[in-house]
Amino acid sequence: MPYELNAVIGTFDLLRSRTAGTRAAAVAPLRQRMGLVPVTEQFLEELAGWPTGQDGVGPGQPFKAMPPAFEQTLSDWSRGGPIAYVEADFHGGDGYQTAAVWRTGVKAWGPAHTRVFTGPREDWPINAALALLDVVPSGSEEASHHDLFLEAGLGWEQDMDGWQSAGRAARWAATYDEWHAEHARTARAAAEFEKYRRLPNVPVALDGKAIMELLGLPPGPLIGAATRHLQDLHLERGPLSREEAATRLRTWAVEQDTRRRGR
Repeated sequence: MPYELNAVIGTFDLLRSRTAGTRAAAVAPLRQRMGLVPVTEQFLEELAGWPTGQDGVGPGQPFKAMPPAFEQTLSDWSRGGPIAYVEADFHGGDGYQTAAVWRTGVKAWGPAHTRVFTGPREDWPINAALALLDVVPSGSEEASHHDLFLEAGLGWEQDMDGWQSAGRAARWAATYDEWHAEHARTARAAAEFEKYRRLPNVPVALDGKAIMELLGLPPGPLIGAATRHLQDLHLERGPLSREEAATRLRTWAVEQDTRRRGR
């Protein structure tokens, strides 16, 4: 699958404050309090006065777009905290990464560029840049490869349009904490819905009306949860008779009531 990224990365709150008033800017949230600003032609034109459609590459410059005014902007932004500018472009398994880091008003590292990805992952340009931004491995066994690219969430989208959409969708959030709280609430709601969602093509011995009559309950989430419970039993044990389903459902209902009462 093709992958394209041209972006400034730093803490979400820093990037949100630095791009305030820039119409073409959108700050997409990442993990570990980080954020990402997609560097589009419109963004460069508004921020650095660089004409749309013109390459911003100077002599010996590995970046596709780095006009002098943009580099000065990155230096200025980094006085509030370290930031990185990264580029990646992959098609059919071949591609490249380029990255540099600015800190306290100066370029502190890079630019680093590679088309060879056979060495340790922590040495790949974007991973190395993220480490300098204090992105850290999760500590899980799978994180032993130190692929900070995935740890930060840079695999969530595959192209610039996706990152622009993610940034626009988060414009309502004034801070990372505000976005994260709503994101967590939405994730919990989705998990709760999944718990109650009826599985397609899995039969149940009792329909919703029979369940309501059996348990003496009105329509609502508990009926969905009871239906899902019967479907899970069907997958675990095979078809149930109506009598066995009713017995198991009564037991399940007592357990749910006990949990709600905290016993």
